Amino acid sequence: MMRILRLLVLLLLIASSFAVATPQSSNTTQQPGLFLGTAWYPEQWPESRWDTDLQLMQQAGIRFVRVAEFAWSTMEPQEGQYNFDWLEKAIALAQKHGIYVVLGTPTAAPPAWLTFKYPDTLRTEENGQRAKHGNRQHFDFTSERYRQFCHQIAGEMAKRFGHNPNVIGWQIDNEYATYSYDPETQRQFQEWLKKKYGTLDSLNQHWTTAYWSQTYDKWEEIPIPVGYNNPGLMLEWKRFVSDTYRSYQKNQIDAIRQYADPRQWITHNFMGWFDGFDHYVVSADLDMASWDNYVGTGQLDPAGNGMIHDLTRGFKRKNYWVMETQPGNVNWSGINNVLDKGEVREMAWEDIGHGADAVGYWQWRSALGGQEQYHGTLVGPDGKPMPLYPEVAEVGKEFAKVGDLLRGTSPVAQVAILHSYDSRWAIDWQKHTKEYDQFANFKSYYKPLHELADTIDVVNPKAPLDEYKLIVAPNLNLLPEEEAKHLLAFVQAGGHLVLGPRSGMKDQFNALLPERQPGPLASALGAHVAQYYALDQPVPLTGDFGSGEAKIWAELLQPDAADTKVLEKYGKSNGWLDDQAAIVTHNYGKGTITYVGAWLPDDAMTALAKWMIETSGVKSEFTNVPAGVEVCRRTGQGKDVFIVINHTKQPQQIALPYAMREQLRSTPPLTEIELAGRDVAVLTK
Repeated sequence: MMRILRLLVLLLLIASSFAVATPQSSNTTQQPGLFLGTAWYPEQWPESRWDTDLQLMQQAGIRFVRVAEFAWSTMEPQEGQYNFDWLEKAIALAQKHGIYVVLGTPTAAPPAWLTFKYPDTLRTEENGQRAKHGNRQHFDFTSERYRQFCHQIAGEMAKRFGHNPNVIGWQIDNEYATYSYDPETQRQFQEWLKKKYGTLDSLNQHWTTAYWSQTYDKWEEIPIPVGYNNPGLMLEWKRFVSDTYRSYQKNQIDAIRQYADPRQWITHNFMGWFDGFDHYVVSADLDMASWDNYVGTGQLDPAGNGMIHDLTRGFKRKNYWVMETQPGNVNWSGINNVLDKGEVREMAWEDIGHGADAVGYWQWRSALGGQEQYHGTLVGPDGKPMPLYPEVAEVGKEFAKVGDLLRGTSPVAQVAILHSYDSRWAIDWQKHTKEYDQFANFKSYYKPLHELADTIDVVNPKAPLDEYKLIVAPNLNLLPEEEAKHLLAFVQAGGHLVLGPRSGMKDQFNALLPERQPGPLASALGAHVAQYYALDQPVPLTGDFGSGEAKIWAELLQPDAADTKVLEKYGKSNGWLDDQAAIVTHNYGKGTITYVGAWLPDDAMTALAKWMIETSGVKSEFTNVPAGVEVCRRTGQGKDVFIVINHTKQPQQIALPYAMREQLRSTPPLTEIELAGRDVAVLTK
């Protein structure tokens, strides 16, 4: 019995000694509800500096660092010789400071030994010249050899860190952007087309290659389009690029998943409105989407920025991360001005309001060399905090205070705006007027709708639509039959569909439909577009949404049904449009279809948005919000959390719909609040 007692005492002493000697893992507690982070490059600095940097991060409330996404030459200094010890030390030191790690695969910047030994891994420019080593993204995304190296480095990283408790996720590569125009890429494109079309007769028919004697007799004759080309060829090239980037990415995902814990998520940092590929396709295999949020020159555009947040959330239709944000200024814009004091905090809370669960800054400290020396940072080249550091630290404190409140919440919308890369490409290739800016067109719908509805989803036309009351399609240029049926089912069930200019002109092959706009929706609309006009002069408008002038684009709508209602007409102009319909609406099934044929002025668009919201039965908690004040709503786990942001420089008084508590300041229930310029409130019942 005494021997058993002595053994128990000995075991307790050993356990006690181990508990004292082993630092408690930061991962034994729940991860924060909101993450503040930064991009950190320990490989660029002496190891003796790391702890100081991490102490400064910890003091600022930073809870994650993204590391290693440009460190290939440090992790694999020679082919097949791996050095991860330094990275393991950095991860362990970050854990000591309560900072989690997101590992980036380094494949956006292959090392010199690779590109010089294997020049076939370098991409080929449009002019036929090989890219040179010395920048980034100089790889060929179709190169089988390069993919093997990518798979290998990602797999070796996952072997080492796939079970590390402080590594919470992975970022594949960095900001996909470039193509390659080499013979092997062309061959793969031709094989992709052969698999899709089956026969050249089918391809020639769908592309109308009889035009200008473009008819192809062999698959090998089909080029990679450079410059303006056959619309069908151009569209399929973009789709091939999208599929190719997806497979390039999945090659690394598979390597990581072979060794990593399922708890470690995988993402990629997209670039907002960039349309070099179809982001819905490329994000399909990711656990979540991320994006890099940069203003560039000038100040934050709340509506435009909010629209991109909602676009990114729509890639996976769930919350996302902002992996990079400019800490004050960038180095690549026409004028690299610094954001106003308070504007970085304002941006961070807009991120959260639209569904981000993390905000990361690029980057932590200025590199002494390299191409981005003048980019904004949180710590200067001397290692001391920049003037922006206290503002970021304030965000860190606020995230810590209300992170648990926002945990498990997401934006929930009654209104969706449809977004299609196929349609964007098709219009941009044949604008018909240089003034047709699709970002501006989307924002003209988005801004007034968001002001009235609090939350807007931006989704692919193929996405489920049952949860929405109002669907707006600003320029759904390509309208395949299946998508048209999908939209009609939404309307028949009681939804309101609003189509913008240029809708329903083409099929899925980028060919004109043999019926007038909006093609397969014309019958349900009870009207069609008789003619479209690129405007060199404004055209008067008058009707239910007031008087004004249409600019840039106008379509003459011809009612076909007796019960089609004309809401707006053109005035005297070019003779063709005089007194003709500009906006029509028609009941179909239990719902309604509306067609907006003109690029409307702001006042008319505001009135139209109000009408769309009211007739669709969309409800919002907040009403009469001052101009320049944004209200975002996140819902989940029985909670409604409202993030209210004053995007102006002046104080604003906001009436609340009922007594609410302001959580950042821990106030008692209030019925109104005053926000200083660029200030934020987080409100709950």
